Amino acid sequence: MTQAKYDREVDLLVAGAGPGGMTAALVAGLEGLDVLIAEKSEQVGGTASTSAGTLWIPGNRPSLDAGWQDSAAEAERYMDALTGGPQAANRTLRTAYLATGPEAIDYLMQRTEVQFAPCGRHPDYRSNRPGAAVTGRAIVARMFDGRRLGPDFERVRPPIAEFMVFGGMMVGKDDIPRLINRFRSVGNFLHAGRLFARYLADRLRYSRGTRVVMGNALVARLYYSLKQIDVPVLFGAGIRELIRGPRGGIEGAVLDTASGPLRVRARRGVVLATGGYAHNQALRDVFMPKPVARRSLAAGSDTGDGIMLGKGIGARIAPEEHGTGAFWTPVSVTRRKDGGTGLFPHLSLDRAKPGLIAVNREGRRFVDEGASYHDFVEAMYAMQSIPAHLICTAGFVRKYGIGPVYPGTGNLKPFADSGYLTLAPTIEELARRIGVDPATLAATVRRHNNFARQGRDDDFGKGESELSRFNGDAANTPNPCLAPIESGPFVAVEVFPAEIACSTGLSTDIDARVLDAAGEVIPGLYACGNDMASIMAGTYPGPGTTLGPAMVFAYRAARHAAGLTAVQKSEQRLRAV
Repeated sequence: MTQAKYDREVDLLVAGAGPGGMTAALVAGLEGLDVLIAEKSEQVGGTASTSAGTLWIPGNRPSLDAGWQDSAAEAERYMDALTGGPQAANRTLRTAYLATGPEAIDYLMQRTEVQFAPCGRHPDYRSNRPGAAVTGRAIVARMFDGRRLGPDFERVRPPIAEFMVFGGMMVGKDDIPRLINRFRSVGNFLHAGRLFARYLADRLRYSRGTRVVMGNALVARLYYSLKQIDVPVLFGAGIRELIRGPRGGIEGAVLDTASGPLRVRARRGVVLATGGYAHNQALRDVFMPKPVARRSLAAGSDTGDGIMLGKGIGARIAPEEHGTGAFWTPVSVTRRKDGGTGLFPHLSLDRAKPGLIAVNREGRRFVDEGASYHDFVEAMYAMQSIPAHLICTAGFVRKYGIGPVYPGTGNLKPFADSGYLTLAPTIEELARRIGVDPATLAATVRRHNNFARQGRDDDFGKGESELSRFNGDAANTPNPCLAPIESGPFVAVEVFPAEIACSTGLSTDIDARVLDAAGEVIPGLYACGNDMASIMAGTYPGPGTTLGPAMVFAYRAARHAAGLTAVQKSEQRLRAV
């Protein structure tokens, strides 16, 4: 009967090969399950491939070993302060996450090639709240040599073009100053030379450089680890339908493949990890604030497949628990040499620097420019400041860069000619060119300049938070985030909201089992990543808010599917919190 109904039979079917899906498959495979990953696109990684790749894991071992102390209890105190206390939505899931996170990282580092390094000082995004930490909670995948994958390196989705130099070489945040200042020291020169020589050698065999960092390193390490234990990935295979068993649970799925529908029985369950609803316009219209953002940093294959399938069988979706339906960043629209356009996310490299302000369509400031990227866009919506403009001088750009314009750039005319930025000799003329009242913008700049001279922003507190000071310029005193905007030419860059991930998804329990409208478990169905509803109750606590939960709940889902529900270490932490 089974053979007549199904084309293939496995223990666990995972829909989606992003970090969540690959982590679930990897852990399940290590626990002895027969696993199949069905990936809709032709590459692994999804949105994470183009991300910074940071995970927010309070109490993680790499950070503790480096001397940065932390605990799940302190992180829980911080999350309670952000979300409204113990009665806030999804607290049980947050507690499970904080309890299990360090164990999940230990498991991967001990048994796979998924290796992490501590970020050290990388502040929580609301450092004024009880329990917030400045160090120890963020980790990032270690640099990976893509040559270890051989021809399958081409299966790793590349980062956005704006994050590569020379048309295909990845550089990390620590590489940038050494490349820019390559002629200022022998060490910098040798480092830059080694990077470029490696890149030239790579391009003889590969479509881009194989020294991968950030989210690309995380994805490559997960994929390499899967290959090490022979977990197959079926590319070009989207999930079309869930198949219910005789007792109402999920026992399999129908996949769309190039050779036609493939019916797969999954004895232990199906994991939905298809990336969320970013490119499903109908769901954007329902879950996102108005005006609905027209731009997205998510992978194009993220069309809400998992959420729609869950909804179709009665799964619970609770958008009211997830703030504005997404996690946000301001982006500028770049012009590429091939005539196309791209998006540059203004995450941390420019907004907090001294000598830059953000203004709305009236020419007034509306936010602490050094706030987190998510909070910056939340302010854009709250203050009806869409689009906004980043205002600075050509001198600022030469010193710090802005968007894809690197520090050290003296000639901004090509960027003005392409339409990426606006240049003007005076603030009043800049205002006219961007459609803002000249008198208002001039008054805004004068007020900001007075704050810069006194070293204190009395309107929005730029430079007061640990985050803004971390991303500012320590050499600029007395405030690392404030400097006058005085000598032209003056520069404006238009920015818009774009989501880096969706927060509204399918409701689950602590083992990532999908719940129905009555809050009951749907047997055999799991969700993780952006198909799972965010546990953060509309907040963005720190770097890695999406990838951390994606991988931790994937770990819990795989352990549950393998019959290992009670994980001793995490349950002990859960009771302690």
